[in-house]
Parts: sequence; structure tokens; C-alpha cells
Amino acid sequence: MTNNAQSVPLMLLLNASPRPAGRVARWLAAIESAARADGFCTETLRVADLSVQPCRGCMACRQSGRCVLPADDAQRTLAILKEADALVVGTPCYWGNVPGQLKVLLDRMVYGMMGESRRAVPVPLMQGKRAAVVATCSTPWPFNRWFRQSSGAVRALREVFRWSGIRLVATVERGGRQPARPLSSREEARCRRVVRKLHPHR
Repeated sequence: MTNNAQSVPLMLLLNASPRPAGRVARWLAAIESAARADGFCTETLRVADLSVQPCRGCMACRQSGRCVLPADDAQRTLAILKEADALVVGTPCYWGNVPGQLKVLLDRMVYGMMGESRRAVPVPLMQGKRAAVVATCSTPWPFNRWFRQSSGAVRALREVFRWSGIRLVATVERGGRQPARPLSSREEARCRRVVRKLHPHR
């Protein structure tokens, strides 16, 4: 799926960190820069800036294909995601999972990401899209993986992508408390590798 007007692939970057200049923001900025250099059109959203009401669990969207709640940033984000070829989610780890604000957003978008057959069998609605995850946490490496901290956030998003039909092609996990600094040349090279895996024409 590409932008029909210019045949330019679209990448949506979701920053789930409440810190505007934290590690997640630095990684996503580097990925966005690499994506633009590789021919992507990009759209970055900070989840903390979005206005999203929690899902009511009414299940009406499963039948109607739309949310019954008044239009807010959940519907607007879903509209962008539907047009996107690639999705990058940057997230800190809270209790071995993603932050609540990101979970609320994903809950509200479920009807546009996964449908159901008449027998209630999940039907993926996002097939053909590729995704990458950048997960950070304060637990130092390698304990961030051994204790399923950053890997817990990745696991949670992998579950969402799996049932939506989105192919997870790259993950970056960073543990430990680090001072604010630019990415190293090796880290920037990794961002470029992530972007290459996300490109729909490769």
C-alpha cells in the first residue's frame, strides 16, 4: 500500500513516551530521518499529546466497523495507520508492558485493525504492513531481557501486530539509565537497517 498521488510510501511513527526529549524520541527522530532519506513520507505522533477516551467495551464496533464514541484522536490515528505502509512504535517499559496511554489508543483502534468472522474467528485487517518497535527501560542490559522488561513491551505489541496482520520486521531494545546524548554512529546505522526492512518495495 502506497500513497497513490506520488507512489511514496508512508511511515507512521508513534512515540508512546511522555518524555519529549527522551531516548525513545531520539531513536524515533533518527529512524524518521533515515526514512525520509530512503524515500518515505513520515508522520510522527506523540501519544501523550493525543486526546483519546478509553474503550467502553460495548463491542458495537465489531458489527458496525466504527466506534460509537465521539470522534477523537483514536479515529484520526487509525485513519493514518490505514494509509501507512510502515509503522514504528517507540515505547518505554512500564511494569513489563507498554504505557497505559498507548494501550488505550490500541484498544480504541481494534475494530479497524482486526475484524471477526461470523464464528468470532479473528480476521486481520492490516495485512501487508510492516512494523518495528523501539523499547526502552531503566533495567540495565542484559537484565532488561532476562526479566522481560523491554522484551515485555515488545511482546505486548507483537500480540497486537499478530492479530492485525502486521509483520514485525525489526526490534530495538535499550536498557539502563543513560544520560541524554545523540545516537552513536553504530546506532544510526542500525536505524538505517530498520528502515530498509520497513520499505515496502524491498
